[in-house]
Amino acid sequence: MNPDLRKLQTYPFEKLRQLMAGTTPNPDLNAIRLYIGEPQHATPAFIKEALIAGLDGLSSYPSTLGQPALRQAIADWMTRRYALDGIDPETGIIPVNGSREALFSFVQAVVDPSRGYVPLVVSPNPFYQIYEGGAYLAGADVRFLNSLRENDFAFDYASLSDEEWRRVQLLIVCSPANPTGKVLDLDDWKELFALSDKYGFVIASDECYSEIYFDEGRPPLGGLQAARLLGRNFDRLVMLSSLSKRSNVPGMRSGFVAGDAAILKDYLLYRTYHGSAMSPAFQTASIAAWRDEAHVVDNRAQYRAKFAAVTPLLQDVLGTSMPDASFYLWAKVPMADTEFARRLAADHNVHVLPGSFLARQAHGVNPGAGHVRIALVAPLAECLEAARRIQQFVTHL
Repeated sequence: MNPDLRKLQTYPFEKLRQLMAGTTPNPDLNAIRLYIGEPQHATPAFIKEALIAGLDGLSSYPSTLGQPALRQAIADWMTRRYALDGIDPETGIIPVNGSREALFSFVQAVVDPSRGYVPLVVSPNPFYQIYEGGAYLAGADVRFLNSLRENDFAFDYASLSDEEWRRVQLLIVCSPANPTGKVLDLDDWKELFALSDKYGFVIASDECYSEIYFDEGRPPLGGLQAARLLGRNFDRLVMLSSLSKRSNVPGMRSGFVAGDAAILKDYLLYRTYHGSAMSPAFQTASIAAWRDEAHVVDNRAQYRAKFAAVTPLLQDVLGTSMPDASFYLWAKVPMADTEFARRLAADHNVHVLPGSFLARQAHGVNPGAGHVRIALVAPLAECLEAARRIQQFVTHL
């Protein structure tokens, strides 16, 4: 077996299952599960109808590059969303089976272990665990940039030495961030691009939460959009996006990678061997989803209502505030995060994720410790009931 498999840590949700072993949730209360970022809003009917209409496509093998109509629908959406005129759907976009699969495989394709040193992949911390796993199984080591509340979740690039930066081949960012909701602004991107220019590494921008935001007039800035605004091309830059959160279709596993055409050409070769072509029926449904924006506006309105109802209640006891975007509250808790999550489940049958499970010890601290991630994915009434239970729990500690 690949010895690097031993570097993989237990997945956060398995850690949570182990933490809860032997814990009996309060049987007098219904369970409210806010620990996983799985959208629970209804999948729009027109997407289901498009999926059914596309079932005839099951009689043929799909192309790894996807249907031209799907790539065009994605290019059109990118033009509307980011004002990215000129995206070539032939060379600048690859449909993928969700951003998770693409993030993992992209690391494998980008990392070059033949340069006479152990390559590095830089990840935010806390982070989506796929970043770390992809790096280790590509033969790279990982360096973390901590996102700390006291620093407004900004990265401290000086925490890595010049020698480390020279070994960096890939830097992954997540904006809006999981779990903090932090959105990179144009100055942040300018600083990132300057580092990439100096050291020559690729930037992968995970933007799967980009369509969950609160001000219709201020959508989060994207990585490719930032490059254009700064007068740059897309050299050494790709973005990854997904329909899962935007369109409430996590089971469809549909997204895309876009950006540097030279990188995507080689990544497409990798994917041809990887056997990861998207189902023709899912491609048909994806075309319909990318072409419609009304359901996305409605989706945001539902999240906006939940944050408006829940945030003030939790602000009173946990000091939470609205994130820049995404559907998470990143809450500082008054005890060990694991103990908070375990006792909250036992006493009030509300299930949240300990922040330490989403982070690693780096630069002398685990930036997730003492926090919990609360995913406001359940219906409004459940989220509001959960907030009231959390409020009661903290008040009586």
